[in-house]
Amino acid sequence: MPAIVGVAQVITLGNSSTFHIGDVYKIMPFSTAKTFSGAGSFNTGDQLAIRNQVSSTNTYDPDVIDQSNFLNM
Repeated sequence: MPAIVGVAQVITLGNSSTFHIGDVYKIMPFSTAKTFSGAGSFNTGDQLAIRNQVSSTNTYDPDVIDQSNFLNM
């Protein structure tokens, strides 16, 4: 079904960003990344009160590859 799209304003897109409007046949990532961060790292807002008494980030990854993008060209 065709999409009817109004006004769209794009300020910025990163190198590995995906932007689509309407019908899409295929979206495939060209790169992947894994981010490790501690408790409360991505919190945003006004007047945050974060209490992490004991926090540790487990970065052990026994399988090494989580999602492959080998065939995405």
